[in-house]
Amino acid sequence: MKGSFTMPLLTAALALLSFIGPLSTDMYLPAFPRMAEEFGTDASGVQLTLTAFLVGMTVGHLVFGALSDRCGRRGPLLVGAFVCAAGTALCAVAPSLGWLVALRFVTGFSGAAGVVISRAVVTDVVQGAAAARMFGILMTLAGIAPILAPLAGGAVIGAAGWRGVFWVLAGVSLVVAVGVLVAVPESLPKERRRAGGAGRLMASVREVAGDRAYVGYTLAFTFGFGMLFCYIAGSPFLLQNVLGLSVGVSSVAFSGGAVVATLSSAAGARLVGRVDPEVLLRGGLLTMFAGTAALLAMSVAGFLGVVVCLTLMALVCGGLGLVVANAAALAIARVPAASGTGSALLGTAQSALGAVVAPLVGLGGEDTAVPLFVGMTVCGGLAVASLRLTRGASEVAPVRVETGV
Repeated sequence: MKGSFTMPLLTAALALLSFIGPLSTDMYLPAFPRMAEEFGTDASGVQLTLTAFLVGMTVGHLVFGALSDRCGRRGPLLVGAFVCAAGTALCAVAPSLGWLVALRFVTGFSGAAGVVISRAVVTDVVQGAAAARMFGILMTLAGIAPILAPLAGGAVIGAAGWRGVFWVLAGVSLVVAVGVLVAVPESLPKERRRAGGAGRLMASVREVAGDRAYVGYTLAFTFGFGMLFCYIAGSPFLLQNVLGLSVGVSSVAFSGGAVVATLSSAAGARLVGRVDPEVLLRGGLLTMFAGTAALLAMSVAGFLGVVVCLTLMALVCGGLGLVVANAAALAIARVPAASGTGSALLGTAQSALGAVVAPLVGLGGEDTAVPLFVGMTVCGGLAVASLRLTRGASEVAPVRVETGV
């Protein structure tokens, strides 16, 4: 890397980039019931704002991932960061639900640059167990966002309404953009960039997607995150309408799950090097699946109380902390010659699934948790099953994408 940038400074900047996603999805969650009332819609209607954000991220992952492999990391990253800040400010003055949905697509699209390129930067500078460790550190640092976001959102909503949340998000996004400008160098030398147009991009995508182990780890990552997106979309109605918690208490409860996930990811980062990342990944997924299956059974039976629900959700969040960093590191390690494309496909699958499940968990109405836990359990089962594709995979990635002009 060029310049006098240090690894701690770079890590801090990448962690800031990781804040945008959780902040943009979690901070306004406590306002969902109020937004539904103001716009005259139901749970699925207001959840479309989350879907639009995730659809934007899906498209943005592909665009910015390809751009970063072709043009370098820094330029596309700066463009995405500043556009995201501007789009978020416009969300605060959206005159209707339709406008808000459209603007959330813009912020998701531009915000994808930070997610996809930050992962590619990690694989540019470190590999193997060191990459898994750095992903774990980034998730631990980024875990501060979902801890603070609902609490801050609840406070801002009480003082300035849901629009105030987007003004705060716009300010944070601007700080992140400046952080990228100051602290993130170009990590992809010109000789490692891949020239070519759409044809070369599609060839790269086919090569990456042709690695069976990469697909397995990516699907495990995607469906693991699918469980989280189900909970993100359904948690305001679960906590407030089903369990009867206030806005403030539900914000604290949601943040508690984020605390557990952060502590789990921190423990996972320390274990990497002593425990195989794949062992940590499998353990995390099995824990998540068991927890959600128990929640579904108790919800159907009518035994879902506050203590039982929050305890089992803590178990699920603990498993999540072991899944994300290890699945991402294992997947991208399979395609070191096209880490931008590999990271893009990883994020595209993640966001696309989130966009699908977000409105579905509200189809059963605002006073039942069964659709939420059905979605989480199905995603958990598919995540565990996906690891069958990784059996027999060697540590050395076989994919070598052409880099010529």
